[in-house]
Amino acid sequence: MMKFRISLVVLSCVLSFLVPADRLSDNCPDAWTAVSSATNFPKGLGVNIHFTDPQTGEIEMIAGAGFRWIRMDFKWDLTEKERGRYDFSAYDHLLSSLEQNGIQALFILDYGNSLYDDGAPPRGAQARQAFTRWAVAAAKHFAGRGVIWETYNEPNIKLFWPPRPNADEYIALALAVGRAFRAEVPRENLIGPATSGIDFSFLESCFKAGLLNYWSAVSVHPYRQSNPETAANDYFRLRKLIAQYSGHRNAGDSQRVAPIVSGEWGYSSVWNGMSEEKQSAMLAREILTNMANGIPLSIWYDWRDDGFDPNEAEHHFGLVRNAYQKVTAQPYGPKPAYLAARTLVTVFDGYTFERRLKVGNDADYILAFRKGDSLYYAAWTASTPHKIFLPITGNAIEFITHLGEKRVLTSIDQSLPINLSSAPIYVGP
Repeated sequence: MMKFRISLVVLSCVLSFLVPADRLSDNCPDAWTAVSSATNFPKGLGVNIHFTDPQTGEIEMIAGAGFRWIRMDFKWDLTEKERGRYDFSAYDHLLSSLEQNGIQALFILDYGNSLYDDGAPPRGAQARQAFTRWAVAAAKHFAGRGVIWETYNEPNIKLFWPPRPNADEYIALALAVGRAFRAEVPRENLIGPATSGIDFSFLESCFKAGLLNYWSAVSVHPYRQSNPETAANDYFRLRKLIAQYSGHRNAGDSQRVAPIVSGEWGYSSVWNGMSEEKQSAMLAREILTNMANGIPLSIWYDWRDDGFDPNEAEHHFGLVRNAYQKVTAQPYGPKPAYLAARTLVTVFDGYTFERRLKVGNDADYILAFRKGDSLYYAAWTASTPHKIFLPITGNAIEFITHLGEKRVLTSIDQSLPINLSSAPIYVGP
């Protein structure tokens, strides 16, 4: 299902593991528990891109939606075309454009190089050593600029680790990079393994091998065509697995538990049962689910649609359309998902997740976010539309749809009646 792609805040979050294993259920409410170090909107939101030379106005448009991170391939074969000679100029240009707009970079150290092993994944000793030298050179070149470095992209599938994935081969590479970073660029943040899906077997192999000693965070790609809320239990299970192996860390690191990063996740607007309107609702639900489950960085896939074929799902993950429009304030036509992202960030700017309200239906999601003395609610259902009552009183309560349409409501009998649907609504004082 995954694609050729690219793709937080310096991650020093400590996650809580407060729920015993026997409490895990199909819809575990304890998976929706605030963490003391939760990231607030929009610091932990990003988007995948596929370019180093942005079009005029493009980075400004990304920033205008509220994104503060991009995830992008940092390709070995494009930056080492002669053995031992590195050219990072394309990424210098990209990072300069990002920094001018308050955006940081998550760069993926990825793929083979025809100079070594005929371009195969760096599984051989010579290729692995060359990859490691290159990765350290890149980290030194951009040191101190807040870049997050990720060791490879989806090494657990044959598309990116042909002819077949091999956890031991990937682990050998990741350990070599991790040890070199620890020795030569210890202040730079390194994450991994960027699995396709939440591949527990592959992840546990990485943890058993000691990679948690070197990673600032564990990155996964929680793609699914089911509801985004189903990721909550996967995150809960993964946290427990990380906690289990965190005791294997080096001396002095035993109390630090790596957070989970949602490094790539989106919904194609032409999947069966999907539409551009539903994609926009799924974006809001995905990001809200991540924020409510202690995920410090959420990267949406993808920024632009990759093509025009109405029957090709890979062409329609974008927040904006593919065609470039010159001499306009918005160089790419926004899809509803772009408006959903911008609305979400605008409404919840500076807020952090506080709690999920229990309203008697596990399929209803009423999330409370706080900024100082202000509480704002995001509300939707994964079931059929119906009415509920929120514990809000007042004569001028703000009601905003996930696409930014506003109106004012008045509470009745110490509560506010609202109609829940699959598209989130935002309600506050």
